[in-house]
Amino acid sequence: MTATIRVAAAQFHVGNDVAANLATCLRMLDSAAECRPDLILLPEFCNHLSWYDSGEQCYEVAVELDGPFLAAIAAKAAELGVYVAINCTVRRPGGLTTGSSLLYSPQGELLADNTKQIYIGHENTFLEKALTPAPVVDTPLGRLGLYACMDGVINEPPRALALNGAQVLLNSFNSFATDEGSLHVPVRAAENRVFVVAANKVGPLVPEGMLDAVSAATGIPPRFLCGAGESQIVAPDGEVLAIASMDQEEVIFADIQPALALDKRRPDGTDLFASRRPALYRPITDDPAGQQLPTMGGAQQLQAALVQWGGEADAAQLGEQVAAAVRGGAALVLLPPLFAAASEPGAAAERCAALLPVISAAAGEAHVATSAVLPGETGLQHCAVLLDRHGIALRQPQVHRSERFAFSVLADTFSSLELPGARVAVLTSDDTLYPETFRLLALQGVEVALVPLAPLEAWELRTGLVERAAENRINLLACVADAQFGESLACVLQTDFTVLTEWQERPFDGLLSQPELTRFPAGAGVFPVILRPANAANKVVSENTDLLADRPWQPCSVISAP
Repeated sequence: MTATIRVAAAQFHVGNDVAANLATCLRMLDSAAECRPDLILLPEFCNHLSWYDSGEQCYEVAVELDGPFLAAIAAKAAELGVYVAINCTVRRPGGLTTGSSLLYSPQGELLADNTKQIYIGHENTFLEKALTPAPVVDTPLGRLGLYACMDGVINEPPRALALNGAQVLLNSFNSFATDEGSLHVPVRAAENRVFVVAANKVGPLVPEGMLDAVSAATGIPPRFLCGAGESQIVAPDGEVLAIASMDQEEVIFADIQPALALDKRRPDGTDLFASRRPALYRPITDDPAGQQLPTMGGAQQLQAALVQWGGEADAAQLGEQVAAAVRGGAALVLLPPLFAAASEPGAAAERCAALLPVISAAAGEAHVATSAVLPGETGLQHCAVLLDRHGIALRQPQVHRSERFAFSVLADTFSSLELPGARVAVLTSDDTLYPETFRLLALQGVEVALVPLAPLEAWELRTGLVERAAENRINLLACVADAQFGESLACVLQTDFTVLTEWQERPFDGLLSQPELTRFPAGAGVFPVILRPANAANKVVSENTDLLADRPWQPCSVISAP
């Protein structure tokens, strides 16, 4: 396996003239070849705009696997001596059309044909989705996996590729959404400890002559009907190695070492793949049609507060800060962890036993969340807890093993509690690293997740928790004691969510699924926030695309495989 390779992504506009689009693809491949890469990635739907008058027109502008469009791409790959990944709409037997990512070798051979697993909006009307697992291709560069756009707005398709051994994920996308580049692309690298190469478009994503009319009909400003760019290359720790502009044609490249993606350890030594609990994830890969999702009836608004303190809080200070938050009207109060790590679990348990009654006494009519070390039936447990004035109302022991809490006896389930105004879950910091955790909570109907957080890497707060709220439509609060890796945050679900529907409270701002995000300054204080539990009921990001019910359970069965 090559130790270091160079990967490139080309960002450009595609119109509704198939021949002109082929010429653009070939020109951009030549341009990208100037940096002497080993692999070049092109965007999604390179043959034609994703805009069709009918199924017949969609099929007509689609390409054949052995037709002239892809023959020219294969020949260019051979001419340049590079791997080329491209996404097109492809004609299939029976008059069907798919949106598919294709990988060509430096000899022009088709190595992989991967069809999209979840579509968005009108794509559902015209394109057939995959029902089988995506291929992972073993090459001299490393093990490569392909996905496209909406496949990466949720976690399952990239997760399945990584679990099947992919070291470099190639994401061709066709997106107006600004949160694709800022959130959905980089988080897939960090949560799976792989490299991600992503190529987006710029310029109008609808026929240029219809731009103003479509804007008027949908209420979406013309600039948000254009590709949002920000093609990028991301390292396994979430660092963006190269990123393009939001509106210019260009090529980006970076040198990467795919073998680094074999190491799934975080800074404390925890292997994020070895510590997964596949048997617990079975509901994620069960047929949604056979699942009875709970009725969600959360309040329109719910007042909450985060409480931060500088250094180690004594019992009196802790009680007073909680009481201040409750006096301010908070029904939910989130504290940082009482311990970020426990080298002496017994001593930690003793201190928690002294602090938790103080917190309960100050809770009044509110519920207060933190994490603590508590005795269990068979040993000590690191737990997230939700306290009321009577004591512990909800106890959630850590589910995934981590090295810094290796002593903790693990739980085998995630629990939640129905409170006036919201169904609430509390989570230990290390359980939030797994996208499966929040999927399971979403299937329980959780509307608010409270996380006393002790991060070990910047990506956890930069993209990780924000994505957990976004892809599951769950309000989320995270409170840290130490801002070394980022500040405490609130992710509050907007009321206006489903694209191409009438919005009442805000103009369209370019965000596809990212919630309203607030980051709080470091230092002691009480920080109020208004949550919107009722908005968790709407998970329909666009017509015929429900973030939960339409997850690709069949092709991603590896998620729950032993």
